[in-house]
Amino acid sequence: MNIGYIRVSSLHQNTERQLHDVELDKLFEEKASGKNQSRPVLQACLEFCREGDSLHVHSIDRLARNLKDLQDVVEQLTSKRVRVQFHKEQLVFDAMNDPLKKLMFQMMGAFAEFERNLIRERQAEGIVLAKAKGRYKQVGRKKVMTPIIIEQARLLIKQEVPISRVAKKLGVSRPTLYRALQSA
Repeated sequence: MNIGYIRVSSLHQNTERQLHDVELDKLFEEKASGKNQSRPVLQACLEFCREGDSLHVHSIDRLARNLKDLQDVVEQLTSKRVRVQFHKEQLVFDAMNDPLKKLMFQMMGAFAEFERNLIRERQAEGIVLAKAKGRYKQVGRKKVMTPIIIEQARLLIKQEVPISRVAKKLGVSRPTLYRALQSA
């Protein structure tokens, strides 16, 4: 069976360029970061693959963005006697016993990991610049424990109010209160 795995990193990206000219019996398409293996569609694809199947992937970086995960996934598949084909790099793996293929694979995986690290570095630099210009908005929840609330908590604790009662009064959990008191 010819199985395809297609991945892009975000919802607005298009998957059409990947494996468009490959005839597939089953396709797994995912819109998620490749930073680790915790991807539901990837896991479903790995479970679906059986002995004698061929898994087609557009390029190495579509399967994983770090070398260890990439090696783990390919070794898991080849140990099940699943053939893995990376079309862009023109690499095919049915076993990891060819030293030259293994070297090429590891080099390409290392480049994918390097590229991921560069992306993260550029993203961090962009955030610093945006913050300096006042254009960056923090994503996620606002902090519950402001300096004023932490000071209120300290006053209550000095008055020997039990920590669980202080947390309940402030509407936070005890661990949140402990973390806030330690960090401030």
